[in-house]
Amino acid sequence: MTDPRAPEIRTAAPLRPTGLTADEVAERVADGRVNTATDASSRSIWSILRANVFTFFNAIVLAGFTLLLVLGYWQDALFGLAAIGNAVVGVAQEYRAKRALDRLALLHAPRARVVRDGVIQEIDVRRVVLDDVLVVRSGDQVTADAAVLDSTRLEVDESLLTGESEPIDKEPGDALLSGSIVVGGEGLARVTAVGEAAFAARLTAEAKRFSLVASELRTSIDRILKWITWAILPIMLVVVNANMQAAGGWEHAISTGEWREAAVASVAAVIAMIPLGLVLMTSIAFAVGAMKLGAHQVLVQELPAVEGLARVDVICLDKTGTITSGEVRFDGAHPLGRDLPAGWELALAWYGADPSANATARCLADEYTDAPPRTIERIEFSSARKWSAVALESPASGTWVLGAPEFVFTGAAAAGAEASAALALATELAATGRRTLVLAHSPASLDAAAAEAAVLPADLRPAVLLTFREAVRPDAASTLRYFAQEGVGVRIISGDNPLTVAAVARDVGLDAGRGFDARDLPDDPDELGRVLDEHLVFGRVTPSQKREMVTALQGRGHTVAMTGDGVNDALAIKEADLGIAMESGSAATKAVARIVLLDSRFSHLPGVVVEGRRVIANIERVSMLFLSKTSYAITMSVLFGILLWPFPLLPRQLSVTDGLTIGIPAFLLALLPNARRYVPGFLKRSLSFAIPAGLVVAGAIAYVSGHARALGEPEEAVRTASMVTLALVGLWILTVLSRPFTWIKAGVVLAMVAGLVLVLTVPIAIEFLELVMPAPDTLIDMAIAVPVSWVLIEAIGFWHRRRFGTASEIAEPERRRRGDGPGAAAGS
Repeated sequence: MTDPRAPEIRTAAPLRPTGLTADEVAERVADGRVNTATDASSRSIWSILRANVFTFFNAIVLAGFTLLLVLGYWQDALFGLAAIGNAVVGVAQEYRAKRALDRLALLHAPRARVVRDGVIQEIDVRRVVLDDVLVVRSGDQVTADAAVLDSTRLEVDESLLTGESEPIDKEPGDALLSGSIVVGGEGLARVTAVGEAAFAARLTAEAKRFSLVASELRTSIDRILKWITWAILPIMLVVVNANMQAAGGWEHAISTGEWREAAVASVAAVIAMIPLGLVLMTSIAFAVGAMKLGAHQVLVQELPAVEGLARVDVICLDKTGTITSGEVRFDGAHPLGRDLPAGWELALAWYGADPSANATARCLADEYTDAPPRTIERIEFSSARKWSAVALESPASGTWVLGAPEFVFTGAAAAGAEASAALALATELAATGRRTLVLAHSPASLDAAAAEAAVLPADLRPAVLLTFREAVRPDAASTLRYFAQEGVGVRIISGDNPLTVAAVARDVGLDAGRGFDARDLPDDPDELGRVLDEHLVFGRVTPSQKREMVTALQGRGHTVAMTGDGVNDALAIKEADLGIAMESGSAATKAVARIVLLDSRFSHLPGVVVEGRRVIANIERVSMLFLSKTSYAITMSVLFGILLWPFPLLPRQLSVTDGLTIGIPAFLLALLPNARRYVPGFLKRSLSFAIPAGLVVAGAIAYVSGHARALGEPEEAVRTASMVTLALVGLWILTVLSRPFTWIKAGVVLAMVAGLVLVLTVPIAIEFLELVMPAPDTLIDMAIAVPVSWVLIEAIGFWHRRRFGTASEIAEPERRRRGDGPGAAAGS
């Protein structure tokens, strides 16, 4: 598999330490070979407005809203508030995501050092051109992809880009990646790629691609709206014609002005078919969930991400920064034999106290605290040699060497029995995932010539093996146990050595074997998916491989979450169904993530799962309320249109009944606790209840209003009977969906009943809604239709529970079918 990190090494131009001339620079600037990239926005403001404001349904709502205002029926235009709320919430959340992506940048260095005309100059990074000679020193960020020309102990940290936690020694001919950090030494490097062709720019461009988090709730609602889109135009024509015919025909209605009443009734029918409140209620539920998580240091950058983790069945974890804190800790000393050279602990104290010590050596200072003896001579550490040496005064006299065992004892030095035994033990310790160094000793002291030539004494003997571990986050093991119990599979993906990653995995309770080396991963997505099913831990993974692994898991039907903190995780985090970043991570990773753990505590994820479950379960309940309304509105529109009957409700009457039976209780029910496990099939379950319930409501209203008209009731009485019938049956639907009752849910239902009583008895409400008392025969029809409807709704609710079962009855068979239960999560 080709590693995309390695820039192409161009050889067309000569390699000159004097750098480019002014004419050569001008030529490259004229050709556009400069270090500037198009700072394209992730998404335009217009596209956000088009997606959330200028929609087909908003056009219908706006047309109805405007028509009613023009005709003077402002009381019937209340439905416009829901449409405005939908648009505002949608634009706000997408604009916030856009701003986060637009701020994404991997290059933060404002200046670069280049050699031009033989002189070192400091210039703006955007003025660097192809073939420029960069001067890089410790602390610099590499501003463009380059190839090393000359180096002096040059070490580069590429961990944020590649995931490899150890600094990399760079020799002439090696590649430097733009965005990496120089942590030691200095060097010269010729620029091989600039602007949009450079690694940092390519990664930034891919990360800026706009995408919305996968949401079953949003997708299901969008699908419902799409179905209504196809149905609404022909139904609208049928409804308008029916209302005009009921007004005496088109010609009569237009000439007498009765078309105004027909228009109001037509708007009521059309608006009733659109579940505007469901879209708004979903956004509100997401927003409230995000606020609750924010109080626990979890930042939700895109509202539907609250739902995401509740649906995840595989979570991919980057080791460094997620499972481990990134810190290295001293593990232990393993003496090699009984006859240890005197002063070995003082030598380790010297290495721990050395101001130039790396993170691994600095760990020794906590364990070996004695004052070290004075230094006679030293050889500084080099990534190429993998060791350093120091000659100390008594009582730790002689030369002490600290480094990787296979580099300290190599060639002839590894032939002795002691060296062979040390190397064997080092291999055994390394297989446990621990980082291993050897402290070796020679009685001979270094002289200046040997130090200058970096030559070790010939009589070097191993003294002690030292082991180090990465610090595992204290909450990692318990969090992974939670995911295993919930049937969520875990994959640990890292740029480090597979043995090291596997050892960390074992520390947190995963049986990971020896780990899988990502350099052996297949290119074929199907084969890659099979490998991912068989193994839990992967090392030496490149950024592009991380993304391919996420895609392969998604291709096998999994909903995938990806956590990480480095730029090397950014593409995979963006591709995953749910990307999770640590606050301690890079700005780029946090920009593309859907959720950011502000205190970098992995243990917050179970709380995100619980909140996501609450949102999904509650929105499924309230969706049945809203979709029941859509069902009866469509049924009534078609039925009344065919029968050429006027629509029996005013928009204001619909707004009040919707508020009492759907809107207000839905808002309250959507915020209640609900720990039900996520079960796929939200739309099917919702429609299985909503459609038959809607048919019952439509049948009851058709019976009551039709018989009332046959009896010669005035239109106001017909509308009153229809409204009361709708309210009573709607409240029973609310009652069925609120079970099992708690004190809060029972209180909500009783409050809505009290609200209906007030609406029907308070004079100002009666006047506003144009209510009149129906005739006794119509009241008898209502007394028949309403209880029959209650019985039918009860039967539908009973059938629905038997058909789909309780949450616990559905979840376990579904997980067994997918094969991702707790056993699968643990790798069994």
